[in-house]
Amino acid sequence: MKTALWLYLFLFLAFFDLHAQYPILTPFALSLGAGPAFIGWMMGMYSLTHLPGNLLAGVLIDRKGSRRYIVFSLVTAGFILLLQAHAQLPWHLLLLRAASGFALAFLSPACMTLLASLSTDTAVQGKYMSGHGIVHTLASVVSPAAGAVIVAKAGFAGTFSTLGWLLIATGIMAFFSVPKPSHLELIPPAFIPLEQGAIPEEQSAKKPVPGIVTLFSRRYFLLPFFVSCSQGVLFFELPLSQSGGGSAGILSTGILLSLLSLGALLTLSMFFLNRLAPAIRIAAALLAMAFCFFSLAAFRTIPVGVILFLLGAAKGVLFPAMASLFISLGGPGRLGRAFSLQSIAMSLGAFAGPVTAGALRNEISPYFIAFLLLMTALILLPPGSAQRSSRIQKWKGRAA
Repeated sequence: MKTALWLYLFLFLAFFDLHAQYPILTPFALSLGAGPAFIGWMMGMYSLTHLPGNLLAGVLIDRKGSRRYIVFSLVTAGFILLLQAHAQLPWHLLLLRAASGFALAFLSPACMTLLASLSTDTAVQGKYMSGHGIVHTLASVVSPAAGAVIVAKAGFAGTFSTLGWLLIATGIMAFFSVPKPSHLELIPPAFIPLEQGAIPEEQSAKKPVPGIVTLFSRRYFLLPFFVSCSQGVLFFELPLSQSGGGSAGILSTGILLSLLSLGALLTLSMFFLNRLAPAIRIAAALLAMAFCFFSLAAFRTIPVGVILFLLGAAKGVLFPAMASLFISLGGPGRLGRAFSLQSIAMSLGAFAGPVTAGALRNEISPYFIAFLLLMTALILLPPGSAQRSSRIQKWKGRAA
C-alpha cells in the first residue's frame, strides 16, 4: 500500500504538471508569433510522439521493470520544461513539445504496470486502477486554474521553470522510494506458478469467442479516436476563444477547464451508473457531449461554464463505460492488446483533432467539427453492443 501511495503522488504531480500547461501553451505560442494552424500542430505533436513512446514502453517495462522508466520520464520531462522556459521561436516550442510527449509516454504505463504487480488479486488490482483514475481527475480539477494563477504571477518563463523543477524533484523522490522490479512485474502471467495465481494450462488453452473481437474491432476502436479528436479540438479552441490569450483570458481558461473536470468528478463518483450496460452509457454520453459542442458553436447566450460542466459530466460517464466495453471484448489473454490499441487510437485522435481545427478554423467553428465527430462515433457504435457484451461477460464467468 505504501508503494501505491507513492505512485499516486507521482501520478498526481505529473498530471498536475501536464494539465497546468493547457491554459498556458496557446497564449505562449501566440506570444512567440505562432498562428492557429501552427498551434494545432504544436498541440497535436505531443500526442503523435506519444505513439512510439507507448510502443517502446510496453516492451521495455516488461523486460526491465517500471522503476527506471518512472524516474527517466519524470526527470527528462522536467529538463525539457526548463528548456521550454527559454524558447524564442515557435519551432523551438514544437520540438520541445514533441520531446516531452515521447518522454512522458513511459510514465503512465510504468506506473499502471507497477500498480498491477502489487497484488495478484483482481479485486485489489481493480481498486488500484480506480485510484489511478481518481488521482488523474483530481489533478485535472485543480491544475488548470493553478497554472493560470502561476503564469499571472511569474510569467511564462517562471511558470515553465517552476513546473520543470517540480518534475525533477518528483523524479528524484521516485528514485529513492519506488521499489526495484519484482518477479511478478517482470515475468509474464503465463509463467507464474499456480500457487501465485496463474491460470491452469487447460484453461489458458481456451481461446476467446471467435469472430466477436475481430468482426467489430475496427469499428470499436474508432470510438476512442473520435472522442479523443473532440477533446483535442476543445483544448485547441477554448484558450483561443478567451479574450485573445491575455492574462484575464488565461485565468478564465484555467477556471473553465477546472469546471470541466469537476463535472467529470461528479459522475465518476456515481458508482450506481456502472450497473447499466456499457453500450447504453456510451451512447447517452456521446449524445450529451455532441449537444454540448453544438451549444458551444451555436448558442452564445448559454454560459460556457455551464456547458463545460455538463460536458465533463458526460465524459465521466463515457470513459469508465469504454473501459468496461473493452474489458468485455478482450477475453482472456487479449486485454493488454485491446487497451494498447485503445491508447494508440486516442493518441492519434489527440493529434488529428487540434491539427484539423487549426487548419479549418477560418472556415468552420472547431466546436461544430467536434459535434460532427461525436455524432459520427454515435452512428458507428455497433447495434446490439449491450447484449453482445453481456454474452461475453457470461462466457468469461464460465471460463473463470
